[in-house]
Amino acid sequence: MHELPQLPYAFDALEPHIDAQTMQIHHDKHHATYVTKLNDALKDQPDLQKKSLEDLLRGINEVPETIRTAVKNHGGGHHNHSLFWQVMGPNGGGTPSGPLSDAIFQAFGDFRAFKEKLTNTATNLFGSGWGWLVARDGKLDVIGKPNQDSPLMDGATPLLGVDVWEHAYYLKYQNRRPDYLSAWWNTINWKDVEQRFQRARG
Repeated sequence: MHELPQLPYAFDALEPHIDAQTMQIHHDKHHATYVTKLNDALKDQPDLQKKSLEDLLRGINEVPETIRTAVKNHGGGHHNHSLFWQVMGPNGGGTPSGPLSDAIFQAFGDFRAFKEKLTNTATNLFGSGWGWLVARDGKLDVIGKPNQDSPLMDGATPLLGVDVWEHAYYLKYQNRRPDYLSAWWNTINWKDVEQRFQRARG
């Protein structure tokens, strides 16, 4: 059975950038629902129950067609949000360091260009979805994914993601997605993202 991970900080820890009520509803309601519905989809699939969430998503095309959409939506939602809580934190923001910083400069020219590309990708994503920094074949890239689709489904490793579903920001920012994204950069836990990058490099 997949389980809802605990939020690694208090609901109000990301204030004033992300408000406590949004965090509580987002984690305790939305994320919890993805976990519940993923378990429901897998209840008659003992072989799939043995797989890690990452392996399940990487092999999404091997999941029986009758439950593939449910696993894609709710498994993706579970994995995306589990990462989202970890790549944010109190006293966040700033810039990355070490090998990740070097890789960002190599891929995008400089940090400012990277920040602009991820912000624009997330801002211009139609409807609901995510903006991602991913590693693929040893290189960094910025991509947008609709709904709860995971970069794992495309063979990429997600390093940093921003949720642009309206439930992630509407209570505080209403329709002002760019304002939410601008504030979100102040919450990033670069230490966690750097560790993900190191693991992706093997």
